[in-house]
Amino acid sequence: MAQKFDVVVVGAGPGGYVAAIRCAQLGLSTAVVEREWMGGVCLNVGCIPSKALITAGHFLDRLRNDAPEMGFKLPKGEVAVDMAQMQKWKRGVCDRMAGGVEQLLKGNGVTVLRGEATFKTAQELGVKSSSGEESVTAKNFIIATGSRPIEIPGFAFDEKLVLSSTGALALADLPKKLVVIGGGYIGLELGSMYAHLGVEVTVVEAGKGVLQGAADPDCVQVVARKLKKTGVEVLTEAKAKSWKKSGSGVEVVVDVKGAARAIKADKVVVTVGRKPNSDQANLKGIGLQVDERGFVKTDARRRTSVPHIFAIGDVACQPMLAHKASHEGVLVAEVIAGKNRAYDAKTVPAVIFVDPEIASAGMTEEEAKAAGHTDLKVGKFPFAANGRAVSMMETDGFVKMIADAKTDVVLGIHIVGPEASNLISEAALAIEMGARLQDIALTIHPHPTLGETMMEAAEAALGHAIHVIQKPLAARKEGAPGLRADA
Repeated sequence: MAQKFDVVVVGAGPGGYVAAIRCAQLGLSTAVVEREWMGGVCLNVGCIPSKALITAGHFLDRLRNDAPEMGFKLPKGEVAVDMAQMQKWKRGVCDRMAGGVEQLLKGNGVTVLRGEATFKTAQELGVKSSSGEESVTAKNFIIATGSRPIEIPGFAFDEKLVLSSTGALALADLPKKLVVIGGGYIGLELGSMYAHLGVEVTVVEAGKGVLQGAADPDCVQVVARKLKKTGVEVLTEAKAKSWKKSGSGVEVVVDVKGAARAIKADKVVVTVGRKPNSDQANLKGIGLQVDERGFVKTDARRRTSVPHIFAIGDVACQPMLAHKASHEGVLVAEVIAGKNRAYDAKTVPAVIFVDPEIASAGMTEEEAKAAGHTDLKVGKFPFAANGRAVSMMETDGFVKMIADAKTDVVLGIHIVGPEASNLISEAALAIEMGARLQDIALTIHPHPTLGETMMEAAEAALGHAIHVIQKPLAARKEGAPGLRADA
């Protein structure tokens, strides 16, 4: 006999488990179905493990390059990397987080069903596990099945020589050479991390540059320079054509602007993007409409073409970000509970954990102009002029603030530099609240902190930055539209 619930959530990733907890908090009998990992890709083979290893790589890079200047004398010889211990530590971080999710679900009274979910009808779900199959029915379903790495022709994942991001985060031994196919945020995060651990990295990017469309171009330039300084080779307008086994490693054939080049490495990592898992759980079979990119179609309340079924996170729409999925999880739970909610976020902040970090909220200059803001005020403040950044020996990058020149309303904030991932939350709040440049410039920021760069960038956009020398206002008006204050 089928178990009955008010809500059944399919998938316990950052969208699904949040949705389940919020449903339970609102008094709805709730179950969540998970076939593999509590916390989903994010907590187990994505966000959390990658940031753990990125932190380790950054730590080692600073130990090698900055510690001697600070006055630390290192033992003779190279610092050794114990990859097995690093993986053990990383796994401990992930297990702690995943265990926390299970406790939260249990503590909120959510029923956890382990197994593979498949819709039998739009009202009934089959959950298959090693112990058999059971059925559940619900008044409402929330689809949170996530996404998976995209394969490219000729580079099927075996997770031994040809790795997805999942395999790249689980290497038991540190390779000497890696080829990374794809110069997007996943490829550069992994490539930078392994370069910091001492691996020789070659990035193969089909476009004219890395991180195209993923971040403000000015921010990308800073990262591109650091990649070169770190020793990462970036091949642009290059396409990986094939690979073959070479000894214990691989030989990858790459077409670089029409010329063939063979690159030998220990392994190849393919990071050309992710695709939604809309082809699973019989979603199409029960009538859910899917767009040409594979996303389940939803309205502003994340309701699908079947009224009592909702979809959130990577399976539903861009951007494919964990925090967007969590936001949607809360939203949908409240919609089901009868609250008047709809997705109306002005911005979804994005972070790229490269070196230095990039973080963005709101529009770029090009996007602002395309949206009709023809006159802009643009202010930059460099971390090299910030006392805390100098004391940290992390001075690459800047904060860039973009505002409408007529109203001074902040349209976008883009950061490249230390702790950009933490600084961007102030930017997101400012944009959501419709803040003007004066709101940020007149807010007292504590000293000495990296956060002062936000205040100073706003002051720069207004034309009166204190800690950088700016051209007189009249001079900056030349070459309009808009005003620029580039430090």
